[in-house]
Amino acid sequence: MFKSILVVCVGNICRSPMAEAMLQQNLQHKGIKVSSAGLGALVGKPMDETALDVLKAHGGDHPNHSAQQLTRDLLHKNDLILTMEPRHVHDILEMAPEARGKTFLLGKWQSDQKIPDPYRQQKPAFEHVYTLISQGVASWSKHL
Repeated sequence: MFKSILVVCVGNICRSPMAEAMLQQNLQHKGIKVSSAGLGALVGKPMDETALDVLKAHGGDHPNHSAQQLTRDLLHKNDLILTMEPRHVHDILEMAPEARGKTFLLGKWQSDQKIPDPYRQQKPAFEHVYTLISQGVASWSKHL
């Protein structure tokens, strides 16, 4: 059983905090700790305003998010690492090859669906990403 999940994207201000908030909401009754980090995090920055607005519009929230950099220590401390794109998996395995058996795409159950980065795009791009993340979160929640 998984006790902790780390969600990873690049900046840790759009996709991974959205997924983190959604997983926390879906898994709160299971006692699984969910956090997020970025491969090139904008350390200390809050969640992107448009990402947060879209999350709130769908009944979620993540007001206290602060972006953090992905580290080997974070990879070791978590039981499951979920990423947005295949290159994130590659970069994680370059950093910590031992994370191979616990690092997967959030879109794994949707035929390894890639979740594109909406950063600096218009709201429709964030809505699309929200939909993809929601599908991945729903599928993973069934397996956890």
